[in-house]
Amino acid sequence: MTNPVIDHLGSRRSVKADNLTDPGPDQQQLETILRIASRVPDHKKLTPWRFIVIAGSERAALGERLAHITAENEPEASDVRLEIERNRFLRSPVTIAVVSHTIYHPAVPEWEQILSAGAACMNLVHAAHALGFAAHWLTEWYTYDESARHAVGLNPKERIAGFIHIGTAKEPPQERDRPDLDTIVSYYDSTAQ
Repeated sequence: MTNPVIDHLGSRRSVKADNLTDPGPDQQQLETILRIASRVPDHKKLTPWRFIVIAGSERAALGERLAHITAENEPEASDVRLEIERNRFLRSPVTIAVVSHTIYHPAVPEWEQILSAGAACMNLVHAAHALGFAAHWLTEWYTYDESARHAVGLNPKERIAGFIHIGTAKEPPQERDRPDLDTIVSYYDSTAQ
């Protein structure tokens, strides 16, 4: 007997943003993806993350802002380089920025809150895959650039956990090598210490 959840988890494969195309999720599918993304471990229910959906004509508008920031940061940037930045968010029909914002709580370390944002990223990817789409979790330079983060709509205390590009794969993704469990798994043995 097969288990559809295990089959899903075992078959998920990232598809590079450059290999995504239309169609992307419609509004109802997008809401499902976002709802699933918010169902992650969240100690004390702090919700230390939020989502920014980049879709439609806003993809080109944000790309223009990235090109402008690149030109300011790199006055020698070539036209090709600036065009790459203009097209950053045109690579996929929809991109969701997962924004991490930690909240002081004496019982919830900052690290747990950051991990919760990472879990939201992974749930976005899984939900997109479960609905028949492909996804790619990226950061890239603009994740770490203060002007770019401001352009996306972050405040100074927020960080990007990831940009999740979602669309339809132009071609089926190829499987890649995975780690050998023998190299990454050990079993705790109290007598070995």
